[in-house]
Amino acid sequence: MKLDRTNPIRRIAIYFLYDKDGIVDDYIPFLLRDLVKNLEKLIFVSNGPLSAESKAKLAEFHPVILERENKGLDVWAYKEAMLSVGWKKLAEYDEVVLLNYTLMGPVHPFKEAFDGMAERNVHFWGLSRHYGLPFDPWKTCKYGFVPMHIQSSFMVFRSDFIQSKAFQHYWETIPMVRTYEESIGYHEAIFTEDFTRMGFKSDVYVNTDDLKEYHEYPLMLYPRELVEKRGCPVFKRKVFYNIYNEYIEVSPGQAARDLYQFLDQKTDYDLNLIWDVLLRTAHMSDIKERLQLNYILPDQVRLPDDKPDLKAALFLHIFYPDQIDYCLRYAKNTPDNMDIFISTDDAEKKEAIERVFAALPDRNVKVVMIENRGRDVSALLVGFKPYIMDYDVVCTAHDKKTNYFKPFLIGESFAYHCFENVLGSKEYVQNILKTFKDNPRLGLLTPPTPNFGPWSSLPGNEWLINYDATEQYARELGITVPMSNAVPPIAPLGTIFWFRTKALSLLFEQNYSYGDFPVEPTRVTDGTIMHSIERVYPFAAQQAGYYSAWVMTTSYSQLDITNYHKITKDYNTAFAGRVGFENREYYLSLINQGNVTNPEKLTKNAVKTRAKKLILKIAGPRGLNRVSRIWRKIK
Repeated sequence: MKLDRTNPIRRIAIYFLYDKDGIVDDYIPFLLRDLVKNLEKLIFVSNGPLSAESKAKLAEFHPVILERENKGLDVWAYKEAMLSVGWKKLAEYDEVVLLNYTLMGPVHPFKEAFDGMAERNVHFWGLSRHYGLPFDPWKTCKYGFVPMHIQSSFMVFRSDFIQSKAFQHYWETIPMVRTYEESIGYHEAIFTEDFTRMGFKSDVYVNTDDLKEYHEYPLMLYPRELVEKRGCPVFKRKVFYNIYNEYIEVSPGQAARDLYQFLDQKTDYDLNLIWDVLLRTAHMSDIKERLQLNYILPDQVRLPDDKPDLKAALFLHIFYPDQIDYCLRYAKNTPDNMDIFISTDDAEKKEAIERVFAALPDRNVKVVMIENRGRDVSALLVGFKPYIMDYDVVCTAHDKKTNYFKPFLIGESFAYHCFENVLGSKEYVQNILKTFKDNPRLGLLTPPTPNFGPWSSLPGNEWLINYDATEQYARELGITVPMSNAVPPIAPLGTIFWFRTKALSLLFEQNYSYGDFPVEPTRVTDGTIMHSIERVYPFAAQQAGYYSAWVMTTSYSQLDITNYHKITKDYNTAFAGRVGFENREYYLSLINQGNVTNPEKLTKNAVKTRAKKLILKIAGPRGLNRVSRIWRKIK
């Protein structure tokens, strides 16, 4: 039915939230402020108790707040909310809106969507469609495949639909939902198909039919297109941390970055609303991947900069006298107004450093004595602690001399990797400072994970043996952001990096002493407190509300791209030799799921998967079921 617009349209909305900490992030009130302009009543359902601060945030909307046990996911939250109102009372409203916390926005007023749909003759509607799949990847959908459906993150039901026995029976008898897969299979994927077969009419506000041949999920893969050109008022929060494979299987992976750039450059949407919730709830590594947080900065040209200078300093630890000249070479690349602090462990070295650094007569250079215990990490957190917080941005570096590798070129190469990408040239250092000025949520800039020599196996293995100790240490510090052994840290491996001092203030608030670190000389090359701190840096920054990113000079990026291409080529060749190129994706998916078996079985399963897809394409779901029954009988 169409809505009668001669009278005010009465709407009630049920908003669903699940947050394990009971926190209502600021993006939710921002969305609700626009939504309630179109509502008569708001019901806010939380699977779990809300914090007092969160309830205070919601007070301006005068909602009915329902706090319930975290069971049944969003499906049962909606069900219980509707039943609490009652079918008779709900039917008094022209429209009942169901939406949840996975949506962010609005970029366009919700009124545009409500007004646009008021003229359409439908029983229920939504914002966007998922175009389905010819199979059921979750094994929960009664049809054996995923039908085209309206996405359940935003659905609207009209009065005559709510009054129908079919609608009420559906919700009263819906099975308990225990998992995400069941939520899709028991509700979202079948709702539209079920009621369409019964003769009810539906539609969506955002027409994406021209995109269905490109991807079944336009809201996730084309978020900028939908928001910028098709009037979609919202975007999915998950865009910024979704499984990256889902992007790069079909594209270069630009979806999240393009959306972010559009919001930044073309709208007044407050990006802090995105950063606040992402940094609290998502893995930094996932955010970095989705937004491609890699700064490739010119090392020969200084970028235009009209922002006020940040107060910056270089903190150097020098232990090896033969590395003093090497460190001076890179220290010369810092701006003339940037202070330099140097630590060392004995008077003779101090004198040598002062003599060599006299080559910078107009610079403020201070050499301090520290204990030879904890190396550059204790130098930063103990020796330099009295000075650090006087600055906005800091570069920390040390004489990177990895002596345990022979030939010594290997260790020297690690030092080159670190120093070139941190202090590569005068122009480059100025560009790094500009990057911090332009990105106020940037907390830490580090060279990428090395990918050469003994470190060629390090990408994806950044934790080495240090996860358990780092995780325990982080929790002792009060760090609560997500951390997993399966997700690599964006850590400054080599501990030569840039950071915003506010981002690491948590660490400088600790009362570290030299006694917290191993006695020298130590031959342990991994697993010490220094290696835990090295990996905790990005988590401390994230806890403080800042993100971490990689940085490279344009010159070094040429090396890095070449190296990664060589690694990829070698791994692909290895796959071809064991399971064949055609089975590569299947093999990798099993590895990512932790299901590593022998190559013969992998090959067999991959062939079966491709056969199923081919049968589905030719004969459809019923044909596949028939072939499967015949095959089982043969076996």
